Amino acid sequence: SISGRQYGESEAITRAMRVVAEHARAAIFLIADGVLPSNDGRGYVLRRIIKRAVLFGHFGDTLDIRDENGFLADIASVVIESMRHVYPELKQHSAHVAAVIKDEELRVYHTLGFGTNLFDEFLRDRSDTTERIILGEDAFQFYDTYGVDREILEYIAKERDFRIDWEGFDEEMGRQRERSRAAHKFGLADKSSQQFYDGLALRPTQFAGYDSFSSETQIVALIVDGESVGTAQEGQEVDVILAETPFYGEKGGQVGDTGVIRGGNGSVEIYDAVWPTDTLVVHTGKVKTGSISVNDRVEAKVDPERRLDIARNHTATHLLHAALRKVLGEQVRQGGSLVAPDHFRFDYTHLIALSRDELAQVQHMVNENIRRNLPVSSRVLPYRHAIDEGALAFFGEKYGDDVRMVQIRDAESAEVVSAELCGGTHLQSTGQIGFFHITGEHSVGSGLRRIEAVTGKGAEALTEDRFATLENLAAQLEANPAEVREKLSTLLSEYDAERKRARELEGKLLRMTAESLLSGVQQVDGINVLAAKVAASNMELLRETGDWLKDKLGSAVIILGAIIEGNPRFLAMVTPDLVSRGIHAGKIVKEVAQVTGGGGGGKPEMAQAGGKDKGKIDEALKVAPALIGETLNAHSGS
Repeated sequence: SISGRQYGESEAITRAMRVVAEHARAAIFLIADGVLPSNDGRGYVLRRIIKRAVLFGHFGDTLDIRDENGFLADIASVVIESMRHVYPELKQHSAHVAAVIKDEELRVYHTLGFGTNLFDEFLRDRSDTTERIILGEDAFQFYDTYGVDREILEYIAKERDFRIDWEGFDEEMGRQRERSRAAHKFGLADKSSQQFYDGLALRPTQFAGYDSFSSETQIVALIVDGESVGTAQEGQEVDVILAETPFYGEKGGQVGDTGVIRGGNGSVEIYDAVWPTDTLVVHTGKVKTGSISVNDRVEAKVDPERRLDIARNHTATHLLHAALRKVLGEQVRQGGSLVAPDHFRFDYTHLIALSRDELAQVQHMVNENIRRNLPVSSRVLPYRHAIDEGALAFFGEKYGDDVRMVQIRDAESAEVVSAELCGGTHLQSTGQIGFFHITGEHSVGSGLRRIEAVTGKGAEALTEDRFATLENLAAQLEANPAEVREKLSTLLSEYDAERKRARELEGKLLRMTAESLLSGVQQVDGINVLAAKVAASNMELLRETGDWLKDKLGSAVIILGAIIEGNPRFLAMVTPDLVSRGIHAGKIVKEVAQVTGGGGGGKPEMAQAGGKDKGKIDEALKVAPALIGETLNAHSGS
């Protein structure tokens, strides 16, 4: 009914309907399951599915559904209604599904329109289109520089009866990959070099840092300058692998621990810990005293203050996640995080910005659970049992048969505030967090938003800084902190009134100046041409001056220049009767601005441009009459 076509009327239509229906269904289930369109992983698959459904529904040789508001959300409602009895979660998340699928569909339309305009502009610039082929290097430029992907390029070219040299495109893609590889110098001990560490054939590192900041252990491998060595001397940068470690290696968004490794013959300052493979923790540092050797017995000790700061932030992410799901709905899922000692950021699935009230509600809910001083516990259990108990698992994470579930639970009421599968380090109770404060909330992609926040010492430092700023502002306003808002509001009202008054005076002055400019009108083939410099402080006043002059002259070409914010700016206006004679404001102002090292353009009747060299503004305005004369001669000749 949306397309006005009948299933089975032709092979192309039948295939298109099948693609749209099947792809829409797949996209709906993915979104309901927490996947969002992105450029990698499951999100990339979802984005490709939606894009292919749009292309098969949009183009003329298929269904030709050209609805600027999109059509997939309508199909989504039919899918949900048809399957909600078997999959009730579809109905539960129907609003979220519709919003995500519509947003992504409109994004495809935007890319499609951008690619079409770019493609058409390219074709106009080509002097020879008889071969009806787009070279691979040109197609790759669309892809690499402007983000117009292969499918959209293929469809746009097909609509215009062009073909693309995909062999040449793939060659350009290969060159790009080679350039990318050349830009990355991979040493043998690079943290991403899994093959190197696998070649060491070491037993998995045992993590012993959940309940302790230190442990007695043994060095099993040392890497210096990309090579496995037996001993590392004082002053050398070294990667250390231990049989057992209290150091948490960077994983799941939590940064790695720092600290020290001490042996009988020397010590190593550790400033990072990472997992280059799924089984090994590598401690990166520098030998500070003496030497260390493979098989040495050592004490590995984590910086306890830094670890606790990280744990405060990590435990707070669990409280934040729970609060977001309570305020916004259970469709909210974690989409990533960074947990550092001084702050954290938390990415979550949601389509629109949180209102000020929603942010305040989330912040209050987290702080209330901190004040409740709820116990934080963890236990290892089978994955399926953890999920049955309500634990949240996340896309992109790898889970084994047994998992670690971190739970925040009120012992008295048995209320489970949070339960997540998590390998990170945490506090013993939420009260140790101290205080939680949101510092920012913004979008980081389609359907993905980010909250940044601080806790503990970071929140204390932020509070002290904000109060110091408030007290400093109060002193400048000669008021006490409680009076700052009212005093500042009064000052801003007075400022706005004075700014309005100054603008009105500037407008009057410009009109007086404009009257004097009328005497400088030139005649070019019987046309009124006025090119002049004026003292306008912004483009709005420059346009108002141009409008006034245009009303006075009736039929004219007007080019005005002004120095605005230290740079030359130009405005060109052409009355409709002269546009019909071939005079184009956009082309004129572009060439005028080029004299000052700039550019611009616009519509035939009005356009604006900017430049760089304000010393050449008079020179630029002088070329305008000659440009108009050339335009008239060319138009009359054609």
